Amino acid sequence: MKIDRRQWLTGTGSGLLLGGLLPSLSSAVRAEQTSAARRFPQTPVHTPNGWSLPHRMIDGVKEFHLVAEQFEHEFAPGSKATVWGYNGSTPGPTIEATEGDRVRILVTNHLPEHTSVHWHGLLLPCGMDGVSGLTQAPIAPGETWAYEFTLQQHGTHMYHPHADEMTQIAMGMMGLFIIHPREGEPEPIQRDYAVMLHNWALHPGTSRPDPSVMTDFDLWSMNSKVFPAIQPLVATTGQRVRIRVANISMWNHPIHLHGVQFEVTGSDGGRWPRSQWRREVTEIVGVGQCRDIEFIAVPGDWAFHCHMSHHTMNAMGHHIANPLGVQQRGLEQRLQRLMPDYMPMGEHGMAEHQNHTDSGHMSGPVNTLPMMMGKGPFGNLEMGGMFNVVKVRDDLAPDDYRDPGWFTHPTGSLAQRISTSAGYGNPARRPTTAT
Repeated sequence: MKIDRRQWLTGTGSGLLLGGLLPSLSSAVRAEQTSAARRFPQTPVHTPNGWSLPHRMIDGVKEFHLVAEQFEHEFAPGSKATVWGYNGSTPGPTIEATEGDRVRILVTNHLPEHTSVHWHGLLLPCGMDGVSGLTQAPIAPGETWAYEFTLQQHGTHMYHPHADEMTQIAMGMMGLFIIHPREGEPEPIQRDYAVMLHNWALHPGTSRPDPSVMTDFDLWSMNSKVFPAIQPLVATTGQRVRIRVANISMWNHPIHLHGVQFEVTGSDGGRWPRSQWRREVTEIVGVGQCRDIEFIAVPGDWAFHCHMSHHTMNAMGHHIANPLGVQQRGLEQRLQRLMPDYMPMGEHGMAEHQNHTDSGHMSGPVNTLPMMMGKGPFGNLEMGGMFNVVKVRDDLAPDDYRDPGWFTHPTGSLAQRISTSAGYGNPARRPTTAT
């Protein structure tokens, strides 16, 4: 009689050991199978401040058309730059398709130099990988090339040049490539957002990014906008929200969301099995990586930002002397006789910076945003760069992505002032140790 491996194991000590583990393993497998058996339709991706690229169906192939070109881009009111991107936008339009689709992507080059497009993380024939000089000749100015392949996976992916990569990515050439699962979603996703992280070296007073900078960046962006010009992420109370975060910048970003403990459910490699999901409040998205986070929306205005503090500021110089605690009365006027544009940092901190810029006392160089921007219902937000707000309301229509304004806090749920006396209460202090 032929004995298979399972029968052999169950008749040995190993089988006894496995037998003790099988109930828990089997329940996990059953949970995965149950989840896989029930699938939900895909939700179109919403790219804040961006858009999805339309396609044409030609003989069963989805055909998209990208145009690499130069144009003027506004990071926020008061700061514009000549950048490079696709179809008039940076990041380029989001490409959406479904696992199993045959796609053809036309790429026309209107740049002053050659280019190519690499489909970051996609499984495809080597000759479609888009590495200039290695898998193809470069796309010369004025040429149109065609990439064609069948999508073998699903998940959050990117596209970007692989020709003069340092310059072209620094100038804004990147985009999101979202592939939906063919069988549908194991969880119903009501809001599906896509966010591309990037950094820019737009030196004060200039109007073109500097591609030679490696660490000293001035602007940190979400979908090539800086706060408060970034459109908020909105949702209805109780909806399941997915935020796909892709990082094409030169830094790793610990992305933090207030108000919930989200689940990390996928990456460049697609949606993870449920057993691999993990609960977090901050997730590091490394350079060249993508991460999907999901949560059930709860009412409020919740901050969503990189937790590197200087990434939530604009145009911050990294070589300015630290004047904290230095008495500056009269010093500013004396220095301005020698350097008319001299602007000191705060004597007691930087909190007054936004007040000075908003009032016009510190105008700054032309085409340069202040470090701190944005106003909330209770005053200055003192933020910029890679910062946004998730706005959840009870009564939003499913397809309503408009800014609903500021949150109205229920009675008794708002922190409040209880004293203006510096000597209030009797707080504990660390005991003084006698020497």
